[in-house]
Amino acid sequence: MWGNPGKKKVLVINGSPKQNKSSTMVITNAFIEGLKMSSDIDLEIINVQSLRIKPCIDCLSCWGRTEGECIIKDDDVAMVKEKILGADIIIESFPLFFFSMPGILKLLTDRLLSMMLTYRGHKPPEDGTSFHGLRYYDPNKRFIIISSCAYTEVDKVYDAVKAQFDYIVGKDGYYGIYVPQVKTLVELNSESKTNRFLEKFIQAGKQFMEEGSLDSETLKSLSKPPFSERAYKIFLDQFWQEEKKWKRHVPLKILKQC
Repeated sequence: MWGNPGKKKVLVINGSPKQNKSSTMVITNAFIEGLKMSSDIDLEIINVQSLRIKPCIDCLSCWGRTEGECIIKDDDVAMVKEKILGADIIIESFPLFFFSMPGILKLLTDRLLSMMLTYRGHKPPEDGTSFHGLRYYDPNKRFIIISSCAYTEVDKVYDAVKAQFDYIVGKDGYYGIYVPQVKTLVELNSESKTNRFLEKFIQAGKQFMEEGSLDSETLKSLSKPPFSERAYKIFLDQFWQEEKKWKRHVPLKILKQC
């Protein structure tokens, strides 16, 4: 077993505003199922939507006066940071929102600036490592991003997300699992097709627990869309047609609440 011996602590940071109803958590849970197949794990899931998180005020105290400590103490960010530091595997699960992460997760990400070393005027490293450097670097810790989107494929639409995490933890500091068409797959309610699709994530989780890594072929396989482009366009056209029908039959006062 890679890293430190014993039971692995797995922390899932669920960044979806839908919390447990998140389509992304469907594939994340399949990956976790695979982790459990190879080893007993200590699992904790944090729903960011349910946390109290105040926005960063850009005082930069965590880079200067307090050296790694945020001056905002009356919310849940310090608790999350402590759990991150104590975990062996951190999985950040979130849907793609307008080519980025959901706002609630960005709010948390901003507040974790204290986990980066102080910026001292240096240029971005040419070797692809973290722009700032990690204040609490641990070679045995693993960081995974699992994100889904409604697009036909993940090429290009995740460029902004990838660039952000490349700068934060370095290109080789995390494993990015980006999956298209997941919401449609989940809502289609085809048990056989969904189970076949999720089996890839179960096996990937098993591989990760055994080896402590995911190879490029596995990552490529996980990003393969469940539907052909032609079929997916048909599904989307039907979906938007149904949305228009729903709008025509729902009172305006209810629409305003959605």
